[in-house]
This record gives sequence, structure tokens and C-alpha cells, in this order.
Amino acid sequence: MNETRTTCPYCGTGCGLRVFGASANVAGQIPAIKVQGDTSHPANLGRICVKGSALDKTMGLQGRLLAPHIKHQRVSWEQALDHAAQRLADIIQQYGPDAVAFYASGQLLTEDYYAANKLMKGFIGSGNIDTNSRLCMSSAVAAYKRAFGEDAVPCNYEDIELADVVVLVGSNLAWAHPVLWQRLAAARAARPDMQIIAIDPRRSTTCAEADLHLAITPGSDSALFTGLVDWLITEGKEDALWRSRTVGRTETAQAAAPWTADKVAEYCGLSRNQVEAFYQLYCKPRRVMTLWCMGINQSATGTDKCNAIINAHLVSGQIASPGCGPFSLTGQPNAMGGREVGGLANQLAAHMDFTPEAIERVGRFWGSNRTAHKPGYKAVELFQAVERGDIKAIWIMGTNPAVSLPDTNQVARALAMCECVIVSDITAHTTTAAFADVLFPAQGWGEKEGTVTNSERRISRQRRFAEPPGEARPDWWIIAQIARRMGYEKAFDWSHPHEIFSEHAALTGFENQGERLFDISGLSRLTRTEWEQLQPIQWPVNSHYPAGCPRLFQDGVFAFPDGKARLVPVHPQPPRGTTSKYYPLVMNTGRIRDQWHTMTRTGMVAGLLQHRNKPYCEINPADASQAGITENRLVRLQSATGWMLCRAVITDAQPVGQVFVPMHWSSQFALQSQPGALITAHRCEISGQPESKFTPVRAQPVTSDWEGVLYASDSVTISGAQWWARAPVPGGWQFWVAGEGCITEWLEQQPWLAGFECRQATDNNISCHLLGFNHGALNVAFYASPSAPEPDSTLVCASLGKKVDKQTSDQLLAGRSLGDTRGAQTLCSCFGIRARDITQAIASGCHTVSSLGKQLGCGTNCGSCIPELKSLLSQHAL
Repeated sequence: MNETRTTCPYCGTGCGLRVFGASANVAGQIPAIKVQGDTSHPANLGRICVKGSALDKTMGLQGRLLAPHIKHQRVSWEQALDHAAQRLADIIQQYGPDAVAFYASGQLLTEDYYAANKLMKGFIGSGNIDTNSRLCMSSAVAAYKRAFGEDAVPCNYEDIELADVVVLVGSNLAWAHPVLWQRLAAARAARPDMQIIAIDPRRSTTCAEADLHLAITPGSDSALFTGLVDWLITEGKEDALWRSRTVGRTETAQAAAPWTADKVAEYCGLSRNQVEAFYQLYCKPRRVMTLWCMGINQSATGTDKCNAIINAHLVSGQIASPGCGPFSLTGQPNAMGGREVGGLANQLAAHMDFTPEAIERVGRFWGSNRTAHKPGYKAVELFQAVERGDIKAIWIMGTNPAVSLPDTNQVARALAMCECVIVSDITAHTTTAAFADVLFPAQGWGEKEGTVTNSERRISRQRRFAEPPGEARPDWWIIAQIARRMGYEKAFDWSHPHEIFSEHAALTGFENQGERLFDISGLSRLTRTEWEQLQPIQWPVNSHYPAGCPRLFQDGVFAFPDGKARLVPVHPQPPRGTTSKYYPLVMNTGRIRDQWHTMTRTGMVAGLLQHRNKPYCEINPADASQAGITENRLVRLQSATGWMLCRAVITDAQPVGQVFVPMHWSSQFALQSQPGALITAHRCEISGQPESKFTPVRAQPVTSDWEGVLYASDSVTISGAQWWARAPVPGGWQFWVAGEGCITEWLEQQPWLAGFECRQATDNNISCHLLGFNHGALNVAFYASPSAPEPDSTLVCASLGKKVDKQTSDQLLAGRSLGDTRGAQTLCSCFGIRARDITQAIASGCHTVSSLGKQLGCGTNCGSCIPELKSLLSQHAL
């Protein structure tokens, strides 16, 4: 069986994978592959998460964009490319280069990113290329540049395992970066003295496993770390050597001085004892790591928050040695690669900014006299410029901004009025693609060749193992074809991504005498065979570091002319939004364990929607009681900019006054369930990153005349309902529906019932059970009642598409088998192990995670469910 070593296309951990087998994408078929973790890859050492384990289930053609389209009509590649190039050229000629923009993605490979950046900044001559990475880690980028002189992550994953104390702030690591959580958990098991501190307003799965959980007031992180800087100085814990390696100490100390432990405790909603416990743990060990993610970055003061963390490491000397350092975890597989090539609007290329020297240097390297001379619009500003009419054409590549950006209603208005919207994607029907004038079918994971860079600066290969379906093409090829048609043939005369990588690597070393840390010129002369066989390596890679460099700044020299790091004075500020009697709750958003971004890939896999299968909000029991909200009730969340509907999950893990909403659901998977519609476009003035973690909202129960559950062997279109959500299940799709009026009248209006032989049972039009058969095979099953019904999903899914006997048909019409359906939630997605299976095993004598794994298999594959297994063990302990 063929084996291909490649890299996972999900989070920024950058896990190595071994893919066994491959086949052409034949219509309706899934390439026959098996995915395993690569034990030789330094990022994951063979570990893999549930999403990575299910990658073989994402290779099908359902929903794929297979051909170019203009105005939603299929056309040839020549027609689509000619049309798009001409539209861009016409708009540039009439309005100037700043009238066009690209919006790229951390899903692109480095070679794709380089091509897009080169075309926009080098030859169109505008800085207007930004990326969804702006929503992910741009605050960390700005903070690293302010502190170190360059966007350079100083540490690596091995340091997580070597640390004595690991501080997790603004990160639900167990769900968002599960493989890194597995590495951390294994390290703590091997060294029980290791301490994990979790800083998060909510009691996430990560926090439940921490040795110390600080449930701070939302948005108060910078005060906690600024107070830590003051504590380090006043308690004599400042590192003398590192004091000599930094500047800005006096101003930073003065800014921190007011933030005593008492003031920090009051501001952060903690006790003084909690604050001091954290500070003492931080100061006690020899090695401290701080890991942070979106909870820090996605803030109107995100850059300052990041610098407050970095300040503490510089003052304490907890940096640039094994087991130490401030570590920003990226959320996407190639967000780092985008940073490297210049994919952010405020960068030029290869870690060069818009200085006169850099503009001239890059222009000479590219052979262009049209190089952009100023930064372009950052993500939120870019779409605001589209709505104003300043940008007339936008090319969106591999991302879904109509769902992922804040104030999605504004984004929709902007795209609807834009003169020319070009979208490159692998998915035919996304919320964004609906606005496209031109659709380009791109190649996806496993279909194209290139490189990605993970959170620890490690460059890895993504390799092709499956034939691309239909007419799909790699993004770099599409970009190059447009560039050639615009008159830039020579500069984009590539025939293979290896040529692009070599050019990119050469630029990083061009006239670079050590001023720029990002230098992979040592890889610029790889032959195509050497590039194809490239092993994971951490930059810089040059004559000084021919084998790469695991840790930066070990010599104490930073990327400023004087070689010293900068301490940045931080003056903590509250979030931009404020609660009120109209909007008394704070809405926080984030990822869930088994889903990814806007679900265009993971939302099609039944196994990945067993754990959480519909839009929901977590709310504290006190807030739910006050609002009249009960468990699983349909809830309307309203902010000053928009509203959404979701199901209530009542839990004391959510603090009073706060709600948590997953970020993933789009209009393809639910009606009116996008949290982006509620989020105001507040953003950090330095980084431009939006504040997605603090939105004032109110929560109200929704009154419906009926609620229903529909199972269908094929996905159907729901019309005339208040709300619906859908998820794939074995045998078809499951829908949850809520509506007003008479249920039977609503059913009569649904086109998906046409042509079926139906069995129906109604109760005065209050409740209704209906089965639809086609030649004796069950195609639809529908159950409705005044409150949300709970039919036996296992029974129904097992029957979809099959002929059933009279007894089974009767059970289906009743919605019940003879068994008990309680405890049916799936906790282990890898093996489909339900909560009731686990509690039964505990009752039979399995009292450890290991024994549960031996009996049921749960927790033995990706390990993502282990925290929940521990929770069940605790609940049912003898």
C-alpha cells in the first residue's frame, strides 16, 4: 500500500501524518485512504486528534466546487481567467491599484500565499492583501515585533514538556490544540511536580484539568500580567542578566507600579490569595512557559495584552532557554507561513516592512517598479472600504469572511454591492461564495503540493496523494494565470510549486546580513527532488543554522539595531464594549472540540458532529433562571448589531453574567445561528485584530408553537421555519426545526415530502410523527411536538434508506425502540462511545481512564475525550 507523509490541514500545531493508499477522485467516491500520526514528525510524535483521525472522511465530492463559474454559470477555465483578469485590469485602470484587494487564508500553502502577495504588492502595486490570520494571531505578531524587533516565536513544543510551570491563558488547549494538550498531559504524568495554571473566565475542559484555575473577569488579562511585572520587581525576582539585555525598564516599571496584588485582585475579580498564589508559582521554578491563543489576541487591546505577557518573561529571565518562553499558538495550519511571505496588509514581504529601503530591495528582487509603497487595509477595514465603494474588486481565497468576520451583516452588505467578487474555494456553496461573480475551483488537502509553517516555526511539506477532482487547480496556478493575463508573464512563469518556494527562500536571504531573523536561504537551492523530500525544519535555515534553529535569542541578541529587547509599558484598559440593563451578559466565542472554522470540511463528517451537533450557548443557571430559559430551550441572543438563535446549555462552568457560543455554524448548517452577526467591529488599534471575546448581549427564550426533528436520507431544503439546524448522521442527515402555526399545514408546504408513501400519526395538530417511504425504503422520519422531541436516533439512522418490517415501522412511527435512549450523547468521537456506555462501564468496575480504554476503546486514539472521561469518573466515583 502506498504511503505519503504529509501535514495536517487543521490547527497551527502542524501534525505530521502518514496517509496510506490513494485513488483518483471518481464522482461520488471517497479516495480509499487511512490516516495515522507520523511518529517521526517532531510536532506530534505520532499523536493525532479526532479531526485528523477523520480526514479520510473529508475526501468525498459532496459539496465540492468542480468547475469555474461566472455568475453561477459553469464556464471553461479560459473564460473564467480571461474574465477575472480583464475585470481586475479595467478597475485598476479606471480607479487605481488601491481599488482592488485580496483576502487570503491561513489554509493556503506558503507557495500560494507568496504568489498572491507578489501579485498584489509587487505588480498591482497595492498593499491591499490581508488574510483571515488577522482574526487569529495578528496581536501576537505586533507584540513580538514591539518586544523583539521581529515577528519571531522564541520557543518550541519541546519546551512545553520541559517547563516546571505552564501558564495557559486565553486558550482551551484541550479542545483547540488537542495534540499539544496530550504532550503537556503526558509530561505532567511523567513529572507530577509540573504545575499547570489556566487563566480563563469560564471553566473549560482545560481549566478542569489545571492545578490552578483563575476565573478572571473577561478582558482583565493585561492587569494580571502587569501586576506580575510589578510583583517580580518589588519582590526582587527580576533577572539581572536579562535586565542588561532590555531597554524600557524604567517606563515599564512605572506603568506597572500601581498594579499591586490588591488592585489586580479587585480588577480581575479574584481574591488576593489567588493572585499571590499565581505570582508565587510563576516565581518559584526555574522554567516557566506561557501559552496563549485567541482569548488574548482577539481583543481591542490584544497587542498590549501580549506584551504584558512578554514583559513578565523578559523581567524574570524566563526566556531563550529550554522550558521557558512566551509562546503564541497559531490557530491555522499556515498562519505562520502567511506571516513569513508578507500576507498581512501591514507587511511587505519576508519580514520586511514598508520602509524605503525594503520597498526598493523587494522591487529589485521581483523586477518590478510598481511595488506597493504603503500598507493596505486590514481585514475589518478592508470590508468597510468595500462597502464605501473605495474597493471595487475583491478576490477571496480559501476563507469564508461572511461568517468569520465580526459584524457579518456589514460584510454581507459590502459583498452584495461590490462590483467584482472573485472566490477561490474547494466548496461550492458557502455563505461567501453566494456573492461571487467568479468562482474558481481550488485543490484541497491531499491534492496539491507545498509547504506550511506551524506555531513553532517548523516548515513541513504537504504532499499530494490523490488526484484532484473535476477541474480543480492549485491556488498558485490560478494566481499565476491571472498575473500572466494582466501582463506579468515573466515574473509568474512558474511550472511547479518548488520554483515558487525557491524564489521565496531566496528573497528571505536577499541582502540580509543578519538584520532579519527570518532567513531560509539555506533552502533556496534545493533541487526539486530535495524539496519533495524536505524534512520538517525550524527557521532560520542559513549558513549559521544549516540544520535549523530550535530556539531563538539564546545569545541574548534581538532584532533591534542595539541588539536589546524592548519592555513595553502597558496600561491595562477594559474591553471596548460595556454591558448595560439592555445587554447585561458578555458573549464569548470560541472553538469546540471536533469542529473547525465554518464547518465546510468537518461539518460533512457524521462522526465529528456526535459530540456537539447543533448551535448552542452555555449559560449559568442563575442567568438562565432570571431569563426564563430552560435546558435545551431555543434562545435568542441579541446585541447592538445583530441576533442569533441557538439551544441553551445550562452549566455552572459558565460564570454568572457570561455566555459562551461556538464560532462554527454558518447558514449552510443552521438558520440565523452565526455569532459573527452580534460582534461589533471593535479592534486593536495596533494589530487590527477584532474583539471577538467580549460582546454585550441579552438572552431571551424563543416561543415556538412546535419543535421537530427530521431525519432524511438526503439533505433537504427547509422552508417556512423559525429556525433549523442540520448535521450529517449515519445514513443521511438530521434536522432540528422550530416553527409557528399548524404543524400539519407546515408539512404540506415542504417539497421534500412529495412523492413519498407516508405513515402519519397526529394529535389534534399539536404533535405529529410521520414516516416517508420510497418503494418501501425509509427516506424521511419526522417527529414534532410542543417541546423538543427526543426520538431514538440510533433506531432511525439505522433504518434510513432501508426497507423495514412492520414491527420496526411501528417503532419508527413511535420514535422509540424498546431500549432506553437516555445518556446517548457521544463523548468519544473516534469510536462512537456514548456517555451511557461509559457510566455503565464505571458501574461495572472501570474506575480509571486506562481501564475504560481497555474495555471500550475510549481515550485510546486521539485522547481528546480524556478530560470528559475523568469528569465522568469523578461524578460516579464510589
